[in-house]
Amino acid sequence: MEIKTYEELIDWTRQLHAHLARSLQASAEKATDERARALLDYISTHEAKLEQAVAEFEKQADPKAMHTRLYDYANHKPIESHRTIDTHYAELGFSDIEREVFDFHDQVMELYDTLIGKAEIPEAKALLEDLKALEEHEAMRLARQIGSADDL
Repeated sequence: MEIKTYEELIDWTRQLHAHLARSLQASAEKATDERARALLDYISTHEAKLEQAVAEFEKQADPKAMHTRLYDYANHKPIESHRTIDTHYAELGFSDIEREVFDFHDQVMELYDTLIGKAEIPEAKALLEDLKALEEHEAMRLARQIGSADDL
């Protein structure tokens, strides 16, 4: 997907979360390890909710920011989207699933962080800061939940 505006960036991010949710759910259906299957189910639901939260940004964001051209996106290392396409999670253990999902979130936050420093208008910077805060909050919440499950 060619990303030319902040609107397209947010839509692309939403799509990444949707793909990850579907991939995790499909992996859960194939997983033989009960603990890993439960984790995949939980994270899949979490990602679907995160997709909805990002979609709300698309609806409510400042149109000025949304339609602003995004010139420096091409210079950023792309998020490794192959992690969101297949069902390889079914073959992974609890810790490996956790590591891959958090790596995905780290890449999204790094992208937002990079773009925050390059935002040309205050509305775009504020939008990116809000999206990054959402990602950070959800990653921390997910980490707490996974940590609790791992303690059991």
